[in-house]
Amino acid sequence: MRYRKAARLPEALSEIGYGMWGMGGWSGSDDAESARALDRAVELGCNFFDTAAAYGDGHSERLLGGLLRRYRDVKFVVASKVAPKNRQWPGRATSLADDVFPYDHVIESTNATLRNLGVDTLDLQQLHVWDDAWTSADGWRRAIGDLKRSGKIRAFGISVNRWEPHNVLRALETGLIDTVQVVYNLFDRSAEDVLFPACQRDGIAVIARVPFDEGSLTGTLRADSRWPEGDWRNTYFSPAHLAETLPRVDAVRRDADAAGMSLPELALRFILAHPAVTTTIPGMRRPRHVEANLGVSDRPSLPAESVSRLRAHRWNRVPDDRP
Repeated sequence: MRYRKAARLPEALSEIGYGMWGMGGWSGSDDAESARALDRAVELGCNFFDTAAAYGDGHSERLLGGLLRRYRDVKFVVASKVAPKNRQWPGRATSLADDVFPYDHVIESTNATLRNLGVDTLDLQQLHVWDDAWTSADGWRRAIGDLKRSGKIRAFGISVNRWEPHNVLRALETGLIDTVQVVYNLFDRSAEDVLFPACQRDGIAVIARVPFDEGSLTGTLRADSRWPEGDWRNTYFSPAHLAETLPRVDAVRRDADAAGMSLPELALRFILAHPAVTTTIPGMRRPRHVEANLGVSDRPSLPAESVSRLRAHRWNRVPDDRP
């Protein structure tokens, strides 16, 4: 496992971290298997774990707390997120900042996360949604300052809305932001245009989420793929969206085959080829997925000519009625 250091973080992060959304009660999750997967990640050198208060109403945080107790002598970098008080995803300028992240809510959510994890200090607290219209609001800014001064958090970041990597640039200008979490993968690359250069300039860590495009870049989707009722993937991969996605996945698969690697490996190695990326956080619920994904860090960096060729897969999607 290789590790990457960002100027505004005290610790280097494993370049492949652990996204824990799927352990919060998502369809098909199993706590015992989740624990085995987490243990295997530690064995393979993963030190960065990203969870959130909203993942199963704290269930994912409590699973991570169990890991911390099992490995008390290991130094991890633990990140969580404050859910919007109005429970609206994504963030929108039409919402008042004090309806989304008022002072008391940010403080209380952080305290609840600390209890769930069983720790006194959280390495990284993030806001789970964002709109730059909230930049000057006093509530969240005062809360973050007080949490840092009290020693309850070490660093602070923002998780940026899907499709809107530019919608955090005003917040970055405050100097309060240590990390940005953003969708970045072979298809969704608009973060490269303006956000990544700004983060590199200011020493802000980049956490690349959704590395497999919600599963399409694992290569497991088919034209008839469906999920249990209520599973959000039925919405994201609506029939029309799935029909658009599969031919693009096939094109990437051909490049992966030509390079002698699996589709997920190619997807992760492409992300890690960008110098702005500090870590990427695939969701993993099974030990075999952990082994495959974390093993990518042991591979050589993609050659520049391969990166250049893969850039042809960029897909400039825009917000619509999909999540």
